[in-house]
Amino acid sequence: MVHSSQIKIPATYMRGGTSKGVFFRLQDLPDAAQQPGAVRDALLLRVIGSPDPYGKQIDGMGGATSSTSKTVILSRSERPDHDVDYLFGQVAIDRPFVDWSGNCGNLSAAVGPFAISHGLVDASRIPRDGIATVRIWQANIGKTIIAHVPIVNGAVQETGDFELDGVTFPAAEVPLEFMDPSSDDEGGGSMFPTGNLVDELDIPGIGVLQATMINAGIPTIFIEAEALGYNGTELQDAINGDAGALAKLEIVRAHGALRMGLISCIDEIATRQHTPKLAFVARPADYVASNGKQVAASDIDLLVRAMSMGKLHHAMMGTAAVAIGAAAAVPGTLVNRAAGGGERHAVRFGHPSGTLRVGAEASRVNGEWIVTKALMSRSARVLMEGSVRVPADTLLLR
Repeated sequence: MVHSSQIKIPATYMRGGTSKGVFFRLQDLPDAAQQPGAVRDALLLRVIGSPDPYGKQIDGMGGATSSTSKTVILSRSERPDHDVDYLFGQVAIDRPFVDWSGNCGNLSAAVGPFAISHGLVDASRIPRDGIATVRIWQANIGKTIIAHVPIVNGAVQETGDFELDGVTFPAAEVPLEFMDPSSDDEGGGSMFPTGNLVDELDIPGIGVLQATMINAGIPTIFIEAEALGYNGTELQDAINGDAGALAKLEIVRAHGALRMGLISCIDEIATRQHTPKLAFVARPADYVASNGKQVAASDIDLLVRAMSMGKLHHAMMGTAAVAIGAAAAVPGTLVNRAAGGGERHAVRFGHPSGTLRVGAEASRVNGEWIVTKALMSRSARVLMEGSVRVPADTLLLR
């Protein structure tokens, strides 16, 4: 029997924020995968090692978590005032599915460094020493991200003393600006798709839950932790080992997605693993983070825990952090209430791995709330570069 040979595809494995992913230049992909569709999805699934019924992604680059089952495709941008187009694919672990419905805020921090290092940014825009401003077009959601990348001797500086909870080692800081993050592509064309700061979700078998549903950074449903039976200080093991709890939380997410207009029936939630996100909030309290670090209530404005791809996230998704900042800036939302109410331009929230600060500039225009900018800092680092290998028959659809 003749077996398929393997093909080599140039790729870089990078950490961005608290996520890791495989980065490609569009031009380096096989011709059949340079266009969206089944061939591209099949290639990325094989690269990551999905679908894997064992849930380990042993035969691929994925790390068997939502934070490490990610792919990025970058190309020079032809859009005015932008340097690079950024397309993000969230790869399902146990199913043959790549979700293109949203952005990854964490990996956004790695886009600028990769783009500079791989010739996707005009050399005239890169200083010998200083900060390179990279203008990113986030193609999944049609938004602009500005990354401020430190440069030393004409090359990206990756090492530094910036510490990010959820990442073991310090690195160089990459400040990010998410411009006009309020989504108008889905869910009714408004930052608050139902028109309300707080809605009631009547969920069979669960009851009535208050929810703030927002399109900012990524569509997100916020519920009060107490209403779900939690206190907001939970770590991953407290939830991810409870199949009943995970099923309940997925039902809540499905009903929120339906109310937001993201799906037309409850069953469609299976096709949207990446969006919307579900998060629960609570007022500040002391707790011990997953690394043993003591987080004091006095050091944070609120507690947030978020679900990603059916599991409690080990830290916080970058896009969900944007949603947190945006919702906190609007008086009356559940997030704003948990943070103590009033006008807020920034919050520091506690998550399972520690704390994170995010800022947002919100205002009311013609009766509608908008956020013009959200800001936070992450870091990024190249972990490995060279080529990934996949069987050649991966590109042949059966």
